[in-house]
Amino acid sequence: MYDEDGGRLPDWLTVCRYAVPELPGAVVLSGGAARTRPALFAALADALALPAHLGSTWDALSDVLRDRLDAGPLTLLVVDVGELLVDEPAGQYALLFAVFGDLATSAPHRFRVVLHGASPADR
Repeated sequence: MYDEDGGRLPDWLTVCRYAVPELPGAVVLSGGAARTRPALFAALADALALPAHLGSTWDALSDVLRDRLDAGPLTLLVVDVGELLVDEPAGQYALLFAVFGDLATSAPHRFRVVLHGASPADR
């Protein structure tokens, strides 16, 4: 893991602002395609072939991602992260990363999230 800003991040989270890292097998999610929570859920469902019963709550997202992690490790590369949930209240961004953090620390297989670009806080 690396953080180009030199800050402390959990082991499951990587932030890079410059070159997009090469991550063979990573699932790519565009922040621009996930500006709202419904758009995020739809983009994740498409990118990860999640079941149609995904639902629209953070608990539902956590459940289907945990099911996905039962099958093996997952690396999620979020490009244009500054656009991710930008049309939602800031608390939604925090809730997404709380879900990610919980999965990363409790799922049966490794879960990594790599963020590329400026975060909404940098705007």
